[in-house]
Amino acid sequence: MSLSWETQAQKAKDILQQSIPKQWLLPAHKLPSADLKNVEDFPRKSGLLSARELSITDMSAATLVQNMGAGKLTAEEVVVAFIKRSVLGHQLLNFATEFLTDRAIGRAKELDEYYRRTGKLVGPLHGVPISVKEHVGVKGLTCNAGYVAWVDDVATEDALILQCLEKAGAVFHVRTNQPQSLMHLCCSNNLTGKTLNPYNRTLSAGGSSGGEGASTGFKCAPLGIGTDIGGSIRCPAAFCGSYGFRPTALRNPMSGAKAPKDGHESIRGVIGPLASQSVEDMDLFQQAIIDQEPWNIETSLAPVPWKRAKPTKGMTVAIMWDDGVVRPHPPVTRALKHAKAKLQAAGIKVIDWEPYKHKHGWDIISAMYFPDGALSQRKLIAQTGEPILPLTAWAFNYSSPTPLTMAESWELNVQRDVYRDEYHALMKSRGVDFILCPAYAGVASVLGESHYWNYTAVWNILDQPAVVFPSGLSVNPQLDQLTSEHKSYKPRDEVDQREWSKYTGPERYEGAPIALQLVGKHFKDEETLAAGALVDGILKGAEQTSTRSML
Repeated sequence: MSLSWETQAQKAKDILQQSIPKQWLLPAHKLPSADLKNVEDFPRKSGLLSARELSITDMSAATLVQNMGAGKLTAEEVVVAFIKRSVLGHQLLNFATEFLTDRAIGRAKELDEYYRRTGKLVGPLHGVPISVKEHVGVKGLTCNAGYVAWVDDVATEDALILQCLEKAGAVFHVRTNQPQSLMHLCCSNNLTGKTLNPYNRTLSAGGSSGGEGASTGFKCAPLGIGTDIGGSIRCPAAFCGSYGFRPTALRNPMSGAKAPKDGHESIRGVIGPLASQSVEDMDLFQQAIIDQEPWNIETSLAPVPWKRAKPTKGMTVAIMWDDGVVRPHPPVTRALKHAKAKLQAAGIKVIDWEPYKHKHGWDIISAMYFPDGALSQRKLIAQTGEPILPLTAWAFNYSSPTPLTMAESWELNVQRDVYRDEYHALMKSRGVDFILCPAYAGVASVLGESHYWNYTAVWNILDQPAVVFPSGLSVNPQLDQLTSEHKSYKPRDEVDQREWSKYTGPERYEGAPIALQLVGKHFKDEETLAAGALVDGILKGAEQTSTRSML
């Protein structure tokens, strides 16, 4: 007799519970009440972390490496500080699927011994704790990718990206949550439940790398690993007030990241970094991987070394205020206006960008997501009888009820390539280097309401690199009220109406950070990160004219 889905799902819950280092659990009576929305600053009030540990978890990856290289910090104390913060974050946000405490501390001790013996660092990420999205395989550990049917599957080797990062000195201390099907911009499954937003626990942490959004947003890790096929790195970063980068496809190694549709090449998923502190840390992450020439193992990767890129105030940034399909909510528009004023004051050339056929782009990519009519995913779910969650069903409805024919797939590929060429030509003809735009129609969505993806997904179909960063602003109860102009807005269609009507006022999104997205040109990953660092620095009031790799 086959086991019930609930019995199978309990295995994932048990793995999580047994992995939590109990010595660092905060007693229930010391936790904030469930109705406290914003817990982002709770680590300082919790009493769990010492002042030194709080200081460590506030450091960027680059600063941590610098301090370990100078002998001011040990890898072990760094890892312990981040594990303690991760345990607290999990108690408040339910972001973890498994803690790797013993192996992380063991690895840190090895790094410390190497430094003691040689006076050198192992590599550019020496001792940096990195959280890892669960479906990125870790050797010897289960890898379920959000499906109950896969709860017993064990990875036979580390994903290639983990191998590269470990050689660079990284330490993996916690694995993080994802939604059923990996196709929500929210983060809930039938295994380990729902992940919450550190700035407002009634809001989504984003998806599908929602555990990573919460991890980096709560500073449980200076760097995290996510994946993205429609916004799954960028939306969690945007929702949780951290940083995220979608590289061009075929830059970073994908082997070892588990999904039910291997071989799907019409629209490629990518793997990339999230960061708690800076764009520079994501550049550090990228260079650490690509300097190891992973194309010599995963031969489909582009053999393109990571190069120096110098941001310049001579660049032209075009602001896309609206994608022509869904009007952004008032806080997002306010953040774009704020950014425009700051950039212009800093001497950056800023123009407006008229969106080009974004609905057409969505029509292509949404048809490509499930070319088999989501049959692969539905079969996996049916194997155990686990319930299909609402946002899973929502995503599956993007697909045709029947699989695409070969001719239909080919036609979509042609449309995709034509659209890419047209968009690139338009940017070139207008002299635009980067497009600054929303990462989402609003700030973090209310739990279960993340329905519209195309502020991020359009850049997936165009395969353009994009970096998300905090604007420095958050939802303001005075500045973000609906005005008479807002109230008189006539939505274009039912999609615009659905998304616009979600914003009934700032109270619904209390405390949420407002993020922005900077999009570069195909394969201009280094330039996009460099420009992102410059723009982020301008918005912070501390112009950062180079990323770490350019020093």
